[in-house]
Order: sequence, then C-alpha cells, then structure tokens
Amino acid sequence: MNLPDYFIADLPAEAVITPRMIAESCDSLRRNREQFLTHRSTDWMIGVLCHAAEQWLEPGFPLRKLALNHGPAATGFSSETLARGLDTFFRQFTQENFEALLRQDLGHLRCLDKPSAPNRDEQHARLSLARGPELILHFTAGNLPIPALMSMTLGLLTRSSQWVKCASGGAFIPRIYAHLIYHVEPKLGACLELGTWPHERQDLNEPLLTTADFITATGSDEAIADIRARVSPKARFLGYGHRVSFGFVSAAVLAHGHARRVATRVAADVSAWDQLGCLSPHAVYVEEGGAASPEQFAELVAEELAAREQIQPRGTLPLPESAAIASRRSFYEIRSAHTPGTRLWCSPGSTAWTVVYESNPHFQHSCLNRFLYIKSARNLEEVLQGADDIRRSVSTVGLAAPEEQAERLATELARWGAARVCPIGKMQEPPLHWRHDGRPALADLITWTDWEF
Repeated sequence: MNLPDYFIADLPAEAVITPRMIAESCDSLRRNREQFLTHRSTDWMIGVLCHAAEQWLEPGFPLRKLALNHGPAATGFSSETLARGLDTFFRQFTQENFEALLRQDLGHLRCLDKPSAPNRDEQHARLSLARGPELILHFTAGNLPIPALMSMTLGLLTRSSQWVKCASGGAFIPRIYAHLIYHVEPKLGACLELGTWPHERQDLNEPLLTTADFITATGSDEAIADIRARVSPKARFLGYGHRVSFGFVSAAVLAHGHARRVATRVAADVSAWDQLGCLSPHAVYVEEGGAASPEQFAELVAEELAAREQIQPRGTLPLPESAAIASRRSFYEIRSAHTPGTRLWCSPGSTAWTVVYESNPHFQHSCLNRFLYIKSARNLEEVLQGADDIRRSVSTVGLAAPEEQAERLATELARWGAARVCPIGKMQEPPLHWRHDGRPALADLITWTDWEF
C-alpha cells in the first residue's frame, strides 16, 4: 500500500517518533491554521467537505480503491462492510445537511465568519462570533472509524487545526480521510496531523496534552478517565465513553406480513460495522401479541442474517473473539435443550452470525460481531424494567412501530433516558446533525465572543 508521507501515521513502522517531533508538529499546525484556515468562509469549508465526499463516492477514485482493497487486512472489516459504512457516512455530506447542523447547534449559518445574531435579544443590541479551538487533540477508539472521521469533520468546520492520536490498529481509515482532505485541498490537509503508538509511550502524549486547547476522547470509561486526569486545567475536555443500544418492535407493526420487512432492517443494524459500535443493538425486544410471535420473529432475523452474510460478510475475527462466541453458543445450545423459552440459531461451520431467543426480558450484553439477542416482552414498560441496569449508558433505541404509536413510545424512551430514538434499520446511520450522547457535538467545541453595541 502506497500513501505519500504527509502525516506521522504514514511513516514506516521502524521510524523513531520523539516527543520533540510531536511538539514541533503542534507548532506547525498552529502556524498552518493561522495561514491557511482561520479566515476561510463557512461556504468554502462546506464546499471542500462536499467535494471530498463526492470524490470518495466515485467507484474508481484511487483512495477509495486503496481503502477497500487494503482495508480488510488493516481493519478486520470486509470490503463490503467498509464500503457500505463509509458510503453511508459520506452521503451525509451535503450543503443542506451541513447548514442544518450549523443552524441547529449555532443558530446561524455565518456566525463562524462574522458577528451575527443567532438569537436576537429584543432588549439589547448584540451580535456574536463563534470561534473554534486553535488546536484540537482527538484520542480515537479503535473499534470503528466513523466517530474519528466525524470528530475531524467537526474540527474542520470550526477552523481548528487537529492532532488525531489513533488507537493501535485504528489509524487506517482516518489516514485515508486525511489524505482525501489533502487531495482535495492540500493547505487544509496541512492543518491535520495523525499518529499512533503503543499505550506505553505516554511520553509522546505529553506534548499533545500540554499544547492542545481542546481534547476529545472516545473509548472505554477507564480510558476516558485516564485521559481526563492528565488534561491541563487550561484545556477543555469532551469524552465519549462506553454506551450500549437496543431495539423495540411493537406488536402492531408485525401485522399484515410486515414481520419479514422489520427483520430485514434488524439484520441491517446488526451487520453494520459488524455490530461493534455504540449504536449497534445488543438485543431487540419484540412485543407479544403480534401476528408473528417474538420467537418466530427471531427465526426471521436469523434467516436475514444468513442472507446478509452472502452479500456483506462479517470480517475475520482473532481467535479469542471467535472462541468467546463459540463458548457463548455452547451455553445456549445446552440451555435451549433443557429450558423452555430459549432457542438458538447460528451460522453453520463459522461464527459469522448468531441469534438467541429468550423469553426473559432482562437486558443481556452481546459479545457482538453479529451475535444478537431477541427478547420477548409484554410491553415497553417491561422492556424498560428489564433494561434498568443499563439506563445510564444507553445511547440509541431502534424503534419499529406504527405512526400512531411512535410518538408516544419515543416520548417514553426519552423520559426514561435514551439519548436517541430512530427507526430500526437506521441505528448505525445517524444524521450529520445528530446530538452525540444527547449533546450538540459542534456547539460543544465553540467559544463565543459577544459584541454589544
């Protein structure tokens, strides 16, 4: 694989990286930002990002071909899974979507360009200018790439230079994105830097932590706490820790032969990024009393996952993860043989997919990699009781319900604590302007200057 050595992450494995090299790169980023980025307009920035997305979506684009050819070995995802996930992400890059994000989070399309009136005060004359940090440091997770790409995109919108410290084994797709930006606009690419090194090299983190104005981190709760403890009091910190998601299927939506259609959408959510993201469902609850029983629905999902494996195969797993799935399967094979209300379906000869049906509504963590629980429940109230242990860590609830029920159910879920409710089939496809963990992602990066006159 040949990529130009634009970034530290492009250096060969034997290259020696030093704290001084990191510190000097931070100085370069700040200079480049002032020269190439600070005075760019919002329209220009959106145009660059949209053009980058258009380039990626061209089937013959060299960086796309490189990513899909070498991505499976570098990331563990199949080429089909990478293509589907990245195409879905980049199709969100439209003028309309970026403007919706700016209006929602900042209240005005031009407040990053000049003093504007996002919320005009009738009593006092005041305009406000939004400013992004000079240098953002991102600590990214290694399980899937989209959060890193979104963090980089938000940083570009705020005219911030950025240092992306990638998790071990998680640099490949962020590198591709950085090269994509460099290809479209080299001066913008000069405001980015990426690198990766083992956890033991804390000496390389120190120049970043002491220099950055804003630090974002995505990963386990333990990793977030460790980084937070080392952030300078002068810097702002934004952490995204461990989250889980699940789905709920109303009995009413399974009428008139719609069960197969809903099962197809569940399979899409489980297959997206091999179920590894915080937005992926660990379990799907099916309300009793529908035209298809929860157990019958579980069988349909198993059939759809088998079909999905033929067109979008799961990536190859390391031996410990395959062994964990095999061990969990063995447990449910024994239980299903002796316990009413438990059934198991799985891919023959591989660990590619697994569906476990249980009548017990207590939430169960999946071992992921397309291992799904289908649970039966009398109603949403019983679901929320069963999921009470994870209440404070729920990200997304996928919902399949008729229109006349959906608003009531979404309101119940919101009051219970879910940060996002979306249609089943779209759990791993949040809109560009979604509020990550219930927070306005773009607005959290901003500092305001008020001009009163």
